Amino acid sequence: MVYMFLKNWVVAPFINLTFRPKVVGAHNVPSTGPAILASNHLAAADHIFMPIAVDRQIFFLAKSDYFTGKGLKGKIVAGFFRAINQIPMDRSGGKKSAASLSAGGKKLAEGELLGIYPEGTRSHDGRLYRAKIGVARLVLESGAPVIPIAMIGTDVVQPLGTPFPAPWRQKKGFRVTTIFGEPMDFSHLKDRAGDRDVVRQIADEIVQAIQKLSGQEYVEAYAADVKRAQAQGKASGS
Repeated sequence: MVYMFLKNWVVAPFINLTFRPKVVGAHNVPSTGPAILASNHLAAADHIFMPIAVDRQIFFLAKSDYFTGKGLKGKIVAGFFRAINQIPMDRSGGKKSAASLSAGGKKLAEGELLGIYPEGTRSHDGRLYRAKIGVARLVLESGAPVIPIAMIGTDVVQPLGTPFPAPWRQKKGFRVTTIFGEPMDFSHLKDRAGDRDVVRQIADEIVQAIQKLSGQEYVEAYAADVKRAQAQGKASGS
């Protein structure tokens, strides 16, 4: 109730009026039943522009930090994410990450839309990075179709380090664009969930579909690993 009210009566009218975003292929999102919406991740604004392009509610696997912030701002953010029924995603790996994915799988079993960013974190340089295998595990567990999505320009209206998207950052003729690709069906591989090669193959195929839509340069490495290595290099002065 809170999610749909805010989306339809507050967020969408404001965003559509001030940013005039473009949506391509929205008909590829099923009107009923489960589906995994797998998107690239350029900015926090992706959480705004993608949902308003879809008539149904999207349950996102959102990083757990959003639910554990301190101070007034942290409490407001945590309260907001809980109010719109988003799912905390623990990215530390192991049993905690598996539990988060299981919560996502439950939503799919209930016939809902689940949003996930296969890269596992935002791209820090606009390139597309290797997919984590969590998205493939959800695919095999649920049998749900995957809708590849390309977010284009959200990093322009909300560059890294800025607190919110701003329409004045858009250049003339530029519009934030959300592209929904054709559904991908992996149900024929459902009995191969224990095959690591198959799991890896599915994750790779999903990110390749996203790359075709977004046109981003692809990097055969995890975004988090690249960011960590760069941070360590800066710290050591190299």
